[in-house]
Amino acid sequence: MRGSRFLSAGPRLRPWQVRALADYEQTSPQDFLAVATPGAGKTTFALVLAKRLLDARIVERVVVVTPTDHLKTQWIEAADLHDVHLVGSFGRGSGLPQGIHGPVVTYAGVAAATNALRTLVAARRTLVILDEIHHAGDAMSWGEAVQEAFAPATRRLSLTGTPFRSDVNPIPFVRYADEGDGVLRSEADFTYGYADALADSVVRPVIFLAYSGEMTWRTNVGDIYSADVADALPREVTAAAWRTALDPQGSWIGQVLRDADRRLSEVRREVPDAGGLVLASDQDSARGYARRLRELTGQRAVLVLSDEPGASARIASFAASGERWMVAVRMVSEGVDVPRLMVGVYATSAATPLYFAQAVGRFVRARRPGETASVFLPSVPRLLGHAAELEAERDHVLRRRDTNLQDDPWAQSEAEVRSAAERLTEAGGGVQPLTSEATLDRVVFDGGVFESHVVPLDSEEEEFLGIPGLLDASQVSELLHQRRSAAGGGVAVGRSRATQGGKSATEEAQRAALRAELNACARAYAKQFNVTPAAAHTEARRATGGPPSAQADRSTLQARIDHLRRRAVGR
Repeated sequence: MRGSRFLSAGPRLRPWQVRALADYEQTSPQDFLAVATPGAGKTTFALVLAKRLLDARIVERVVVVTPTDHLKTQWIEAADLHDVHLVGSFGRGSGLPQGIHGPVVTYAGVAAATNALRTLVAARRTLVILDEIHHAGDAMSWGEAVQEAFAPATRRLSLTGTPFRSDVNPIPFVRYADEGDGVLRSEADFTYGYADALADSVVRPVIFLAYSGEMTWRTNVGDIYSADVADALPREVTAAAWRTALDPQGSWIGQVLRDADRRLSEVRREVPDAGGLVLASDQDSARGYARRLRELTGQRAVLVLSDEPGASARIASFAASGERWMVAVRMVSEGVDVPRLMVGVYATSAATPLYFAQAVGRFVRARRPGETASVFLPSVPRLLGHAAELEAERDHVLRRRDTNLQDDPWAQSEAEVRSAAERLTEAGGGVQPLTSEATLDRVVFDGGVFESHVVPLDSEEEEFLGIPGLLDASQVSELLHQRRSAAGGGVAVGRSRATQGGKSATEEAQRAALRAELNACARAYAKQFNVTPAAAHTEARRATGGPPSAQADRSTLQARIDHLRRRAVGR
């Protein structure tokens, strides 16, 4: 490579971008996979590289592939700032206007114009930028189209912020190494993870506030069930409890939205333009959440539905405004740049690591030191696991085809995300939500879990919601530890949890078993006395005192079980 011309002057870069460009220059590869956490600046890295390759005449043309139409606009606008000129329309028989370096197309667009793009790329030396490359593995036809269209490219730069999947569709132009036993793992040429970005103050730290609570629902055959969304339960029961929690008319989502808005008000004391985002499973739920927010705040929430005209314009307008809340269905989960988002509500049934990391990525784009993001979510064990493991990088793994993948309703694939709402409905068996309650169950931050043994609206919960909006990660961690220690009854479990022996894990397993037994007793009691399971739980809690079952200790749970059994047998 022509080194002096390649390393031309340009915009101020972050240290990781400088290192990634240096790695690229040293190897001059045809294919390069850069993995950088959402919010780190992948777009800037790619466009600086594109400009340098153009200036050095190593390439003459640039093609960018994105997941969505909205991201096409973002790429075109960002590229203009780097003197790389792109257009958003290209198809069969269409050429490029004079002075344009190339088109921006979606992965679906590649499948629709494969031959035209191959001809374009083969005609001149071309750099192809594949943004969020994991989408090329979404469908076999998309992967085949990307492979066919861009095989003649001089250079290919693949970008992703979430390099983990567990399907069997290989991603084009990505190297895989055999780990044995038929397992292939992708190999990135450069990786910049969330932990690295957090240490460099490139992204904000995130506080996860997880809410549990008793959910009661009726099945399509008339049976009434009750369970806590935080409990380790069979798949169908978890899905039904989760769906009940997310019911737009329910008390659980109402309490969570209320607390999230209070948190947003606290953040806006120091960051006046801070905004919030609610991610919904489907359009009906999104509309319902928007109505609840308007009732709560007296202000209209911006509603973004991906299939409506003007959705991209509404996102751009919200990003430039000082409005409080936006409600969206998936469209805002990936690649959309709204740096002022600092409070989120994860009110969606999508549970894949890919979607979760991309959704959280909407809140981590730092603007100034000390900003901290807050994400409210159901205390579903799978989601809590994603939150606790956010700092761990995972590579895309190709497994031998396993029939268990076909049966797993939460299989980690993008196709699963698209049908999350339908799967939740199916798994729930025609669930009709009846009642729900929300309790702040725990706070997850910096690899630590801070359990909150409180009831809704307790003054201690107010303290969690009132954490100042401008504190660095070490200050937030210190504050959480101080408040848990002062409370006396809470548990702060940090990164050393695994070294504390098996006691805490055993105790938690015992508590989970007792909660499951209590739920079974409540259902039996409800059937015998013709009341709801929620009423049975209320009766048991009235008799024994203490917090909701999600926070109750083993002796309290056992006392409630004994109370219901005594009442049931008339003793």
